[in-house]
Amino acid sequence: MKLLRYGRPGKEKPGLFDDEGRIRDLSAIIPDLGPEQLNDKALRKLAKIDPASLPLVRGNPRIGVPVARVGKFLGIGLNYADHAAETGAQVPAEPVVFMKATTCLNGPDDPIMLPKGSKKTDFEVELGVVIGTRARHVPEAEAMNYVAGFCVVNDVSEREYQKERGGGQWTKGKGCDTFGPVGPWLVTRDEVWDMDDLDLYLDVNGKRMQTGNTGTMVFRVPFLVSYLSQFMTLEPGDIIATGTPPGVGMARTPPRFLKRGDKLRLGIPGLGEQQQEVVAYSAG
Repeated sequence: MKLLRYGRPGKEKPGLFDDEGRIRDLSAIIPDLGPEQLNDKALRKLAKIDPASLPLVRGNPRIGVPVARVGKFLGIGLNYADHAAETGAQVPAEPVVFMKATTCLNGPDDPIMLPKGSKKTDFEVELGVVIGTRARHVPEAEAMNYVAGFCVVNDVSEREYQKERGGGQWTKGKGCDTFGPVGPWLVTRDEVWDMDDLDLYLDVNGKRMQTGNTGTMVFRVPFLVSYLSQFMTLEPGDIIATGTPPGVGMARTPPRFLKRGDKLRLGIPGLGEQQQEVVAYSAG
C-alpha cells in the first residue's frame, strides 16, 4: 500500500494512493495515520480494503508528512562510501547517528525555508525507514519485522551550522524548520521487493545533482534498525533517514548551495517524488 496524509498543515486526513494514481480518503476507517496504525495487524486490516470502496479525493490537495506524531527523526551520516569520499571523510566503522528535530518535518512539496543568515544550505536525497512496532535490542535477522515501510526524505542541511559553528554540530545544522521533507507516501514493506536496489535522484533547477543506489550503502537497513535499537527504544512512527549518495552541494567545485528561488525535484522510483521551492527566511 501507498499511504499518505493530505490537507492543510495540522488538519491532514489519512489517505491511500490507489493503482490509478488517485487519492482515496481513509478518514472513515482510521482517525489518522499515526503510530497506532503502523503495526502489522493494523496494516493487514487496511490492506483488505478495496480502494474502489473509498471516497475519491477531488482536486490536488497538499500532501503532508505521511506519518502523524513522529516521536524521533533519526539520521545516519556518511552511509554511502562514495559520499564519504567526496566529503573527504573516512568510511565510518560504525553508523554515525544524529537527530533531526521533529519541528523540521515538512510535507514533500512544501517550501524549504532558508534559515536567517544562511549561506550554506544543502540537499540530500535519502531512503527513509518508518518503524511500525516498538523495537528494543532487536537482532538484525528480525529487524524488518519492526518496520512498517519506506519513504523519501530530503535531509536538508546547513553546512556552516553543521561543520563550522560550535565545532561541528550535526543536529544544529540539520534540524532547522522545514529541513525534513518526508513523503509523499509511506510505502508498506511488502511492496518494496528489494530495499538494497533502490535508485535515488535529486535535481536542482532541472540539473541532475545526485544519483545513487541503496546497494552502495555501508550499513544496510536491517543492521541500522538493529543497531539503533541497542541504544534507544524505537517507537512506532519513528523515522530513520539512512544516508545520502554523492553529489551534494558542499562537495562540488565550486560548492553549490541552495538559494532563494531554487527548485528541487527528488525521489526514489516506487516510493514517489518530492518537489520543493527554496524561499527566504520568514518569522511568520
